[in-house]
Amino acid sequence: MGAIVELSAADLEQRLARVRAEYERFRARGLKLDMTRGKPAPDQLDLASGMLALPGNGDHFTEAGEDARNYGGLQGLPEVRALFSKMMGASPDRIVVGDNSSLALMHDCVVWALLKGVPGSPRPWSREAAPAFICPVPGYDRHFAICEEFGIRMLPVPLTGAGPDMDAVEALAADPAVKGMWCVPKYSNPSGEIYSEAAIRRLASMPTGAPDFRLFWDNAYSVHHLTEERRQIADILDLCREAGHPDRAFVFASTSKITLAGAGLALFAASEANVRWYLARAGKRTIGPDKLNQIRHVRFLRDDAGLQRHMDGHRRLLAPKFAAVDEALSARLGDTGVARWTKPAGGYFITVDAMDGTAQRVVELAREAGMALTPAGATSPYGRDAHDRTLRLAPTFPSLDEVRLASEGIALCILLAGLERARAGRG
Repeated sequence: MGAIVELSAADLEQRLARVRAEYERFRARGLKLDMTRGKPAPDQLDLASGMLALPGNGDHFTEAGEDARNYGGLQGLPEVRALFSKMMGASPDRIVVGDNSSLALMHDCVVWALLKGVPGSPRPWSREAAPAFICPVPGYDRHFAICEEFGIRMLPVPLTGAGPDMDAVEALAADPAVKGMWCVPKYSNPSGEIYSEAAIRRLASMPTGAPDFRLFWDNAYSVHHLTEERRQIADILDLCREAGHPDRAFVFASTSKITLAGAGLALFAASEANVRWYLARAGKRTIGPDKLNQIRHVRFLRDDAGLQRHMDGHRRLLAPKFAAVDEALSARLGDTGVARWTKPAGGYFITVDAMDGTAQRVVELAREAGMALTPAGATSPYGRDAHDRTLRLAPTFPSLDEVRLASEGIALCILLAGLERARAGRG
């Protein structure tokens, strides 16, 4: 097709008319497709259907002989902490196993920090004049929602393709009011990028104005590979300890996108001091987690090798869907200049940067054609994308045929919005 900026006025009008007609035909099909959230598909959940029969009648005792039906076990079963030790990058004694939601753990850690402070805090964060978090962009909308809910200022920094712009991060972190930073370091939501070792080392070692600065290290996609290569990242807990900041990182993960999304396990890993702090707070909130579910997980996955084999099953289901999105975008948009997009090696999302000023229009066009997309701006703090260009696509939940169809329609919407913008720019 060629870049639209190179088209003459007459050619641009012809192309716009042709694409608009294609869009109207697509819209007339009366589709109903959803690419909004990164949910596992039913066939992914089926991979863990064997868990539903566990632990089995009379098989509810832990390896230590304790009855998992009863109260207690605030930190989580030792055998479960050992199972996820490699994934979390921490020894079992520095891991806590919660209930089903790592987002809930992050929420609680923010709230407890506001109310009580964290190890090293001179005072609770809520008593600071205007506490703030550094927020890499594009980022995870639910991280931003926690900050907005509790009045924590959000300071955006761009991602570079190898992690956040560390010069910008270090400049912001020098402010004593900056208490933390959101990080999705591997297969980031939504860009899919992997933080480089250099970036992680700088995050671990950088000076901070606040003595109680915390990295909220949401390693949600640590084993969620889309290729046969299992990418690795530097261990943030080890690097923080080596740099003399052993308490800097709170590491979070879950099995929500590993086993059963609504019935997984949430995981927290940190220094010894941070774990003591967490358990002291959590002990006022609960008498203990669901240990039967913990037994289910350890008996189903068994060990780290079993976890990796299980994730290979996810990869075989998901990789064709991600390939289908790339094929559709490449076929329709490849040389037009209206968009660029990520080709992640893992995770749950594809990020599309459309032409500036068109993301909201793309979402509108998609909705009119029966396709639900994540709202434009969702990947930025306060829902405000200064360039109105970033779109987050979630191809995991629909069937492969639905992903192919939706991707064709989304590409058409992106092209139509770009052509409209190009014509308006020529005024």
